[in-house]
Amino acid sequence: MKIDVLVAEIGSTTTVVNAFTGIKTGSPVFFGQGQAPTSVLDGDVRIGLSSAISDLCRKKGAGSIDYGEMLATSSAAGGLKMTVHGLVYDMTAKAAKEAALGAGGIIHFITAGRLRRSDLKKIQEIKPNLILIAGGVDYGERETAIYNSEMIRSLNLGTPVIYAGNCENREEVSLIFDEESGVKLYAVDNVYPKIDDLNVEPCRRVIQDAFEDHIVHAPGMEHVRDMVNGPIIPTPGAVMECTKLLSERIGNVMTLDVGGATTDLHSVTEDGDQISRILISPEPKAKRTVEGDLGVFINMRNIMELIGEKKLREDLPGVDIDSVLESYKAIPTTTDEIKFVERLAKEAVCRAVERHAGHIRYIYGPSGRSTVAEGKDLTQVKFIVGTGGALTRLPSRAEMLSVIARHDETGLLLFPGEHAKILIDSDYIMASLGVLSLKYKEAAARLLEKSLNV
Repeated sequence: MKIDVLVAEIGSTTTVVNAFTGIKTGSPVFFGQGQAPTSVLDGDVRIGLSSAISDLCRKKGAGSIDYGEMLATSSAAGGLKMTVHGLVYDMTAKAAKEAALGAGGIIHFITAGRLRRSDLKKIQEIKPNLILIAGGVDYGERETAIYNSEMIRSLNLGTPVIYAGNCENREEVSLIFDEESGVKLYAVDNVYPKIDDLNVEPCRRVIQDAFEDHIVHAPGMEHVRDMVNGPIIPTPGAVMECTKLLSERIGNVMTLDVGGATTDLHSVTEDGDQISRILISPEPKAKRTVEGDLGVFINMRNIMELIGEKKLREDLPGVDIDSVLESYKAIPTTTDEIKFVERLAKEAVCRAVERHAGHIRYIYGPSGRSTVAEGKDLTQVKFIVGTGGALTRLPSRAEMLSVIARHDETGLLLFPGEHAKILIDSDYIMASLGVLSLKYKEAAARLLEKSLNV
């Protein structure tokens, strides 16, 4: 059987392949999905990929599948571990952080100012896949980024470095990370070229390119290019690409992905006129936050503590919580397990939105009280999208998202209750469509509209 494009999502536990036909026509089709355990830890990613394709063949009654292209997203091999080093936390360090998160990076350490010995020790312990150095507006402060570059070179990690700071430093930084350093340097436009001016998109694109260079050499992933002949980007970055594509079509949107270990929230939205006038620091139009303590499987106990045992039992009358916990597994099957996971997912959604959204703050000075806004403005969001296992497969998925509109935490920059429409990624293909959009944007947009029933 002939397939135009296969997109593989290589996760830490499961590898999924999504098949698409008619990609170069006006009516692309989502053909089907197969999955298998990820085999990265077994030393060869091809085992899991082949098994997932075999599962797809079995489901579709095909003896074999002949595909023209295979693209991929990956969160296996530890994902993209990054450290970020800027000048002032609320300015260049924050801008660099936004670039890294939006590209799908997993940030393990952020510093502002000159690196100390303890900072260098921590970088050595983390062993990042990628180091991002920023600092100084264009034609502004130069010394901190140069000093940090020299310190990072002295570690002899061999880790690729992205420089996204003061443009006057590029030549100097390229001399620090010369061929003898054994470090591959990516120099890009400043993430914070002027005061209150974020420029994160060029850095995001290079981070994804650097990830592709890294992932093909990661343990267990060395042979990924034997099967994947197209782009490979981080899975969270692919979801962001898809959210940006959707925003181009329907306007201000945010996407939630509640997983077993984390909850990711991606928003692509403009600031409202009223908020923009009192916003005290810039925010990117496309913003991602990842809540590492909000997961319905690995971090289930964290969410239970946030809810509180008494409240949890009140919210789940008739559910034998103790019995559920005794045999708790990643995919719920019984009615009690499903209700329990739905309650956890609802809490994860609310907490993630609270942490992602900006808020109103009052400042008292000589002239009296002033009202200011900090953080991401979500008051203009028109659509809330659910993707990932919990928000596409659980029965109460729409209800879990609609609770956001009723969540009235004082001071949060959230939309009014009647303002946003709920959309569900029913085919569970947003990550695949994100990487697909890099080559076949129009086809990805049409497939996304079908999955969301737009």
